[in-house]
Amino acid sequence: MEVLACVKRVPMVGGKIVITPNGCAIDTRMSGFTVSPHEECAVEEAVRLAERHGGTVTVLTLGPPEAADQLRDALALGASRAVLLETDGREWGPMATAEAIVAAIGRAGQPYDLLLFGNESADTGGYQVPVRVAHALGLPCATGIKGIEVAADGGRVTARREHLGAEETFDLPLPAVISVKEGINLPRYPSLPGRLRAKRASLERFTPDWHAEGLAIAGLRVPATERHRAEILGAGTDAVPALVALLAELGVLS
Repeated sequence: MEVLACVKRVPMVGGKIVITPNGCAIDTRMSGFTVSPHEECAVEEAVRLAERHGGTVTVLTLGPPEAADQLRDALALGASRAVLLETDGREWGPMATAEAIVAAIGRAGQPYDLLLFGNESADTGGYQVPVRVAHALGLPCATGIKGIEVAADGGRVTARREHLGAEETFDLPLPAVISVKEGINLPRYPSLPGRLRAKRASLERFTPDWHAEGLAIAGLRVPATERHRAEILGAGTDAVPALVALLAELGVLS
């Protein structure tokens, strides 16, 4: 079984968000980078399917040269081939991204049985790329998936997702495109031999042509956060009267 897992290099969450002076992009110069959580699960699911049914896993990303680090992380987890669609660092829209991925699939010269994506990237959250790739290739597509089972003969795949408290099940012929959500599995940690193998592995690099899309970012803003203030009631026994009064105000004391 040949599986393609597509990932995206995104800034790590938890840090302070800084907007560039022109107000149209996020300043990532001081940010760490990782793979979107949904896409980590896509890589893990691809590796599990290859282990269960045989075959290989190819991991692909579109991004700057530094995105090679994220590809090597995927190789350390069990992927056997990595493809970098190298850009100059500009943000690509979903239409151009999907076109570049479709071109790379055609250039690969080998058919993939299953194309796995994260349901959405952690930065832009567009939800579009897997659907656009499926449409361009004429393949069936299921999104928001949290369970995958491939038939023993390798001809069909069953995909499950949760919706409004119920479970929806899709029976798709292969090849197919599936986008998965975090929680479909628990991604493994890379082993030391896997990291060493990934460090030595060679990456396939291609440079797709960038082109603008109809939509453009007019401006970004960081939402205001609620500020909390702490009040010191006192020190030692001097704080007891104030504490009792506060508890009485909150209705804790009867």
